[in-house]
Amino acid sequence: MSEEQREAAVALFETGWGAWAVATRLGVGKGAIKRLYGRWRTRGGTTLVAKPTRPVFSFEFKLDAVQRYRAGEPKVALAKELGLSSPLLLEKWARQYRTEGEDGLRPKPKGRPKTNPGTARKPESEVEQLRRENERLRAEVAFLGKVNALRDGEQR
Repeated sequence: MSEEQREAAVALFETGWGAWAVATRLGVGKGAIKRLYGRWRTRGGTTLVAKPTRPVFSFEFKLDAVQRYRAGEPKVALAKELGLSSPLLLEKWARQYRTEGEDGLRPKPKGRPKTNPGTARKPESEVEQLRRENERLRAEVAFLGKVNALRDGEQR
């Protein structure tokens, strides 16, 4: 969605239009407009001032927010009070809490886990080594057989 479309959407929100009507009017995906609408409901006219940043929230903060949300507090009001960029963040945390429990809200390490070069491959058993060598030798024999057949065909 372009900057002009975002500005037009916010202008329509402020005149009373809903997310679906704005999406239809601007010919933009409903998911993108729904996310923008949620941010607009939380942040008001400052929605477009700066793109939302990704602050890091503590485990305790997330847990408190999810417990309040699950207790029945409206997500938009709660997101405003807590200074969240969007009410969808509460839904995401609640989903993580529902599927993984409290551990779903704990910070996770970034990136791929480190592995030692020596432990990346488990050692092969002697039988596996012999099977691999047998496959390689069969491929060599087949290749040499074809080379010999081609050579014999040229000599005639």
